Amino acid sequence: MHPILNRIRLTGIIPVVKLEDAGDAVPLARALVSGGLPAAEITFRTSVASEAIRRITFELPEMLIGAGTVLTCEQVTQAVNAGAQFIVSPGTNPRVVRRCQELGVPVLPGVVTPTEIEAALELGLDVLKFFPAEPSGGLPMIESLAAPYPGVRFMPTGGINASNAGTYLASPKVLACGGSWMVKDTLIRAGRFDQIEQLSRKAADIVMGLSRRE
Repeated sequence: MHPILNRIRLTGIIPVVKLEDAGDAVPLARALVSGGLPAAEITFRTSVASEAIRRITFELPEMLIGAGTVLTCEQVTQAVNAGAQFIVSPGTNPRVVRRCQELGVPVLPGVVTPTEIEAALELGLDVLKFFPAEPSGGLPMIESLAAPYPGVRFMPTGGINASNAGTYLASPKVLACGGSWMVKDTLIRAGRFDQIEQLSRKAADIVMGLSRRE
């Protein structure tokens, strides 16, 4: 397994972050680290994503930082140049995957059907994002999909929360979970980094409670 993918596995829960202000990036990152979740997927849903990644990787180089909602090859380049260590996309775009492979950065493209899984396998990938997880059938759907593809593991995202994350993570088919409940937009905008730290600590406790993460 690629070392970055193994770090994702060990972290267990990857906070999925949308930032409107790059000035919030470092305080948010410090809250995640203090809470025991030294990782984040900074989504390219806003124009400050690459600057946020740059600031975090400069100030907290020990963090595992990825870029999410990456839709184009240009965004891949921006993210990697800013310091992103992995790329996540909502679907499987062969051009985006190949650009990541050219740059030597792990990519987790989104899938939700056998056809999409096979398209990803054809591109040489076996760790995939399952999105949107809960609306698409959740863990039962993942385990049904995974049956014909024993070498594939998933990072479900979408509807994951403190109540169901542990159930997902207990499955050998799940590498890690992506979630935003500890980094809600309202908390970030209000500067409630103390609350983000508390929620992150509770999320980290879920991971710590699973012996397979040792």
